[in-house]
Amino acid sequence: MFAFLKALKRSDAKPFLARIAAGDMILIDLREENELAATGSAQGALHLPLGRLAQAADPANRARHKALSVERPVALYCASGARSAQGVMTLRRLGYTEVHNLGGLSHWQAAGGAVTR
Repeated sequence: MFAFLKALKRSDAKPFLARIAAGDMILIDLREENELAATGSAQGALHLPLGRLAQAADPANRARHKALSVERPVALYCASGARSAQGVMTLRRLGYTEVHNLGGLSHWQAAGGAVTR
């Protein structure tokens, strides 16, 4: 329970904008395809719905997404921050050491992050 409460804590996206733009941190959009179609996506975000995250990020999975590595910092967002909190817990269980919950797409935009449609 305490792990979820810690994962639920939202990080301000502003300090991460430059790291994401430089490719030093990967940004993952955990929303479903229909949500992206309705609102757009954070510029440069990798789209991995929450239901596919564990398989795509598992270091033991030979078919994992090649952009993901336990050594690479990750920032997650969804619509409100709840799914990204679940994503934080998933990645930490898989051994990822630096994982941040940025909340929802609106938090990304409020921090000055660009959205593409």
